[in-house]
Amino acid sequence: MTENYNAINWNAVDDAIDKATWEKLTEQFWLDTRIPLSNDLADWRTLDDDHRWVVGHVFGGLTLLDTLQSQEGMASLRKNTVTMHETAVLNNIQFMESVHAKSYSSIFSTLNTPDEIEEIFDWSDTEELLQNKTLKIRDIYKDEPNPLKKKIASVFLETFLFYSGFYTPLWYLGHNKLSNVAEIIKLILRDESVHGTYIGYKFQIGYNQLSSEDQSELKDWLYDFLYKLYENEENYTHLLYDQVGWTEDVLTFIRYNANKALMNLGQDPLFPDTNEDVNPVIMNGISTTTANHDFFSQVGNGYLLGNVESMQDSDYNFGKKI
Repeated sequence: MTENYNAINWNAVDDAIDKATWEKLTEQFWLDTRIPLSNDLADWRTLDDDHRWVVGHVFGGLTLLDTLQSQEGMASLRKNTVTMHETAVLNNIQFMESVHAKSYSSIFSTLNTPDEIEEIFDWSDTEELLQNKTLKIRDIYKDEPNPLKKKIASVFLETFLFYSGFYTPLWYLGHNKLSNVAEIIKLILRDESVHGTYIGYKFQIGYNQLSSEDQSELKDWLYDFLYKLYENEENYTHLLYDQVGWTEDVLTFIRYNANKALMNLGQDPLFPDTNEDVNPVIMNGISTTTANHDFFSQVGNGYLLGNVESMQDSDYNFGKKI
């Protein structure tokens, strides 16, 4: 006898976090086409070649990582969901990762020439250190049978590996430059915060069901994997930032975010760095306070959805005397 196919019922949710996350993600919905990136051209023209190179190649690297997350990451995690609602949340995350990846192309088309764009994508598709971290995560998604290790890889990508790139637009935002480019990054940051927290929560559910021996073994793997990623990320950061003198500040920032990734997974911090060690300009920029643009055509990360209320019978009494 053929097994029936069931419809998803959002009125009967097994895990309230699934519904809360869905609602949070849909409330935060945005598109890159609503941000006036061309307003940053005047700032862009003031940058020297070294700083322009950093901006372009930072975003090239972020495009590659978001492509991985949208094409491979969520599809891999979706194979091991427990509820239909969890699957729906991952579908939402997958779509937004595609929005993130597209957003960088909007930045490129605004700031860069066609030849520069081609060079950036050639670089991101071949640069060894960037490919190293991408393939380390990709291989977990593709070949690792343990679903908890896939969740670890996803959280490390969302909450740690992106942040060597996020530093750049946050630095410019703190110095009153490229504010619309930074607005897109802050929208992405807001999404990634939810993604990393949610997937980390799902990891913790599975981890807490393991025996003490299996927990210890998985924890050893987790920290070893993070250390390997950090070792590569350290070299990648030197490659990107030595020419503009930001390397040490960026390394502090990514160590801080590596600790946040571990916290999302319910684990103890590895590095001594705290938010007080991070450049305060960056910490100020990383906050998710809103910045609204022109009301009629553009929005910032304070994108406001309309307030909706149910219709009443009296709403239909047009022209009638009550």
